[in-house]
This record gives sequence, structure tokens and C-alpha cells, in this order.
Amino acid sequence: MKVYFDNAATTQIDKQVLEEMIPYMTEFYGNPSSIHGFGRKAKAAVEKARKVVAKYLNASTSEIFFTGGGTESSNMIIKGAVRDLGVTRIISTQIEHHCVLHSVEAVGKNGVKVDYLNLDAQGQVDYEQLEELLKDTSQKTLVSLMQANNEIGTLLDMERVSELCAKYGAYFHSDTVQTVGYYPMDVQKTKIHFLSGSSHKFHGPKGVGFVYVNGEAALKPFIDGGSQERNMRAGTENVYGIVGLGKALEMAVENMEDNRIYLSGLKNYMITSLRDKVPGIAFNGDITETGSNYKVLSVSLPPGEKTELILFNLDISGIAASGGSACTSGSEKGSHVLEGIKADPLRKAVRFSFSKYNTKEEIDYTVDVLKKMFTQQVVQHPQSTVHT
Repeated sequence: MKVYFDNAATTQIDKQVLEEMIPYMTEFYGNPSSIHGFGRKAKAAVEKARKVVAKYLNASTSEIFFTGGGTESSNMIIKGAVRDLGVTRIISTQIEHHCVLHSVEAVGKNGVKVDYLNLDAQGQVDYEQLEELLKDTSQKTLVSLMQANNEIGTLLDMERVSELCAKYGAYFHSDTVQTVGYYPMDVQKTKIHFLSGSSHKFHGPKGVGFVYVNGEAALKPFIDGGSQERNMRAGTENVYGIVGLGKALEMAVENMEDNRIYLSGLKNYMITSLRDKVPGIAFNGDITETGSNYKVLSVSLPPGEKTELILFNLDISGIAASGGSACTSGSEKGSHVLEGIKADPLRKAVRFSFSKYNTKEEIDYTVDVLKKMFTQQVVQHPQSTVHT
């Protein structure tokens, strides 16, 4: 049996999305900057996708810019805010995705003050500390906090952060790559200056994303060159990728509530099954309905011989999962997220993340594989048993 539980890393492209893209690879291949019919056809497709994104966010189409993905979007926002908006301080956390963390570190080396918020054991930020920091209005501040952690799934209270930023005149950026298409977003109700999305997280193609830039916080171009994307992102547009992004987001929004119910059911089913059948199991992050991303589950495994090579052993059994972010899978360092919430370093973590293509049968199979591994381990190493 082959099981794919690494949807936080990337999702399978939907066949309807692919069908929407193919004509823009083979038939409507004009450059969208060209004024002839071929170019106008491509340009119209790009603008149609922009309208889909703008409608989803309740934003203006003039505030939506297509990029190469979430990493480019976050770099553009953080570095642009310092360069163009006079930001001299950034407030963030040590468990952000590396595209944010490393961007913040980069501007920090150039004199920008960086404050990291305290976190509890579930990865929730200290909102009282955030307000205390924001009370110092002598510096122009950017608050950069992800809506849902990509490794442990813990959710941010977006409304609370938005209100605090508005109260003290700070800019608010959120890496929403793991939540776009899965949660409603309304930038008119929850004021935010910058957010980002990446198509391959919601069953679209890889290599294309978008950034929302509030009209009150205009940035200058991040990539210089031609006048594409209203002079904000030079380079010929990835037309078929943008078409796929638009179609994938449109489908995600249309089916959002059904997907939420289905994926929440899968996650809760796996939590219950693991607790019932696998000795010593625990979980990382906030796993409550309101505090956690319903498509991400970080499982904490007891120490032992089987745990050390857990991802390899799962892969042998046909199960694709991850130890954390796919962006750092080649690193010898452990998870900076687990380190940031002070998780037990002796316990290995496995991230299971779900999509509409997963089933309860796949969960049953995965739990049975884990049960066999750890039942044998507990017999051999009874001291390693941990009950939660």
C-alpha cells in the first residue's frame, strides 16, 4: 500500500487544475506583455486568476502580485518593509518558516532590531509580551507571525494580532502559506498589510504563488527589469502556473467547508487511533479544534531503536511522512520548531499532513505499521514507555 501523508510539503495537483493549465502550455502560449491576440489571451488568463485571489481575500486586484512562491513573497515583504517603509524593528518568533526566519536574520545583520516572542509548550505566542513590545512606538515596527505553523500546526489568533498592530501603528505580515484555501480570509475584517500563498499547498502547481500588499503599505519592486505585475515583479509571467493557481484556489474556496469537515475527521481519527494502539505516543503543538491547523498532526514518538530511523522505516512500508519542514530535510540539524517549543530532544517527531485524497483506510494501515514497530520496541525496551 502506498500512502502519502506529506501534504504540508506539497499536495497532488488536481486533475481539473491540470486540464485548465494545459491549453496555456500548448495553444495560448503568447507572452502576456505582447499586444497582439496571443498576448492578450494570456494576459486575460493572468488577470482572471488575480480576480480569484482578490475575491477570496476581499482585496483589490491592484493589491495582488504573483510570485514564484511563498519564499519569494516573504523575502519581498520583509526586506521591502525595511527598505521602503522605514521599518527599524521586527517582532517575530523562532519557529517561523525559514523563509521568514532567515529574511529576518538577514535584515537584523544590517541594523534592524529583532525581538522574538516567548512561546508556550504548544507553540502559542505570548500576546501580552507582544503588546508590551508594541507599546514602544519610537520605532517603526513590522510584526511577522505565521497563521499556522508548518511543522506542528498551531494557529495564531490573527484578529488579536491585527488589533494590537492597529492600536500601536505597526505593520502586520503573516505567512499564510499553510492556510490559504483552507481558512476564510477577509483583509477588510482582519486588517493585515501583507500575506502570502503558494499554489502547491492547495492542489495547484509548484513554483507559483502570490503576495497581498495592502495599498496603504506600498512596496517598491523586489525584482528589477520589465514592467510586469504593474512594475512590482519583473520577468515574464508563469502564465500556466498562474492559471493553475487560480483554478486550484477557486476549487478550494468552493469546497472549503466540506474539506474542513473531512480533513478534521481524518486528523481526529488518527489521534484517537494512535492513542489507542501505539504505546508511548504523544503530540507536538496545540491539537485542539480551535488551536490547530486541521490538516497537520505532529506526532511525538518514544525513544528507542525503531524511532531513530522512523521515517526510513515508514518509507519502506510505503508511507510518506516527514520530520518537519521539507525545506530543511537535507539539514543535519534538528527541527528549529521543536527546539523553539522546548520539546523533549530524545523523542523523535513525525509530521503527518492530510489532503482530500487521503482515507481512513490509509490511517488504519499507518497506525498498524507504527503499532508493530513500537509494540516490539516496548517489549525490548520497557523503560521507554511513556503514557499520555
